[in-house]
Parts: sequence; C-alpha cells; structure tokens
Amino acid sequence: MKRLTLALATLLVLSATTFVAIAQQPTPPAGMSTAPTAPAPPAGAPGAPAPAAAPASKIDKGDTAWMLTSSVLVLMMTAPGLALFYGGMVRQKNALGTLMHSFIIAALISVQWVLWGYSLAFGPDKGGIIGGLDWIGLRGVGLEPFDAYSKTIPHQAFMLFQMMFAIITPALITGTFAERKKFSTGCGATAAGSRSWARSTSRAARSSTSRRGCRRSSARS
Repeated sequence: MKRLTLALATLLVLSATTFVAIAQQPTPPAGMSTAPTAPAPPAGAPGAPAPAAAPASKIDKGDTAWMLTSSVLVLMMTAPGLALFYGGMVRQKNALGTLMHSFIIAALISVQWVLWGYSLAFGPDKGGIIGGLDWIGLRGVGLEPFDAYSKTIPHQAFMLFQMMFAIITPALITGTFAERKKFSTGCGATAAGSRSWARSTSRAARSSTSRRGCRRSSARS
C-alpha cells in the first residue's frame, strides 16, 4: 500500500503542476498587437508592396482541452486499465506485484521523461537520429506553441500527451515477465532496458516450462 500511495502521489503532483502552469497562462489584451511596426516610407518614395505576414501561432482553447482530455484517457489505459488487466491474468499471490508494475513504471517514466526523455525524443535532432539535450529538464519547453509540432496548443501540453505514451509502452512489456521476476528486479530491468534482462527472461521461461514438464511426467508416473 505504501508503494501504491507513493506512485499515485507522484502522478498527482506531476499532473497538477502541468495543469496549473497551463491554467495560469496570461491572456493578452484584445487591442494589443505583438507584431513589429514597419517604419513609414519617406515622402515621395514609391510605395513598395508589403510582405505577407506569416500567421502567428495562437493557442486554441478547444484544441488544448481535447489534448489534455486525451492525455488523461491514455493515462487511464495504463492505470488502472492495464494494471487490472494484467493483475487479473496472474495467480492471486502475484496479483499485487503485477498491479504495482504499472503504477511504479508510471511514476518512474514520468520523472525520466521530464528530465531527459522528452529532449532526446523530440528535441533538436543530432544528425537526424536522436534529439539533443537542449530541452533537458524541460528547459525551453514553455506555454507558447511550438510551430514544428502544433500551432494551437501549448508546448507543455504536447509534451504531456507524448509522456502518456512513453508511460504505457514499458507498462505493456511487463506482461512478458509477469510471475517470472520479482517486483524490484522487473522495475530495475524496465528502467535500464538491458539485453541481459531479455535473455534472463527467456531463460526463466524455458526453465519454468521444463519444470512444468517434469511435474506432469512425475504425475503421470
């Protein structure tokens, strides 16, 4: 219960911080214009055609509300949706550990995504392969829209939406080692993502299958 409470508290703090930051965005006055004023042409000079101004990015309340709603729905797919789904497929003694996998991964990946995950995934790319560390710790990810991703929602709302998918991806993988690994080992392997975790999982599956075969053969004899 303590671990579940800690995971839920972490998720609530991260979600509340993002929502409050978006809600506190100041609304510019109606008559205020942020576009620079072009200098007046001198008297007698021929009138030059005015360059077409690029449409300024403007936050749309409907788009932002739907993006936040979609983020909540994806989060509910992980906890409690995926947690209860996997928890109902295992034996009773392993149900709690399987449930906790989804909750702890949600808290772990949330912190990882904020610190460096979003920057590596969506930051300014390095050679078109991986993002850099320009946005590490969400530095430069503010409430203004980022035109490369969306012109009508805050950049932080886009980051939050993508974080929900970063959470559910490793949570889906936990179903492969349910009832085969301890809770602490599974969380550590998910965070590290090492190849030895995959090899040990396959070895555990083979040994579990062989043990079941031995039990069946002994029961028949």
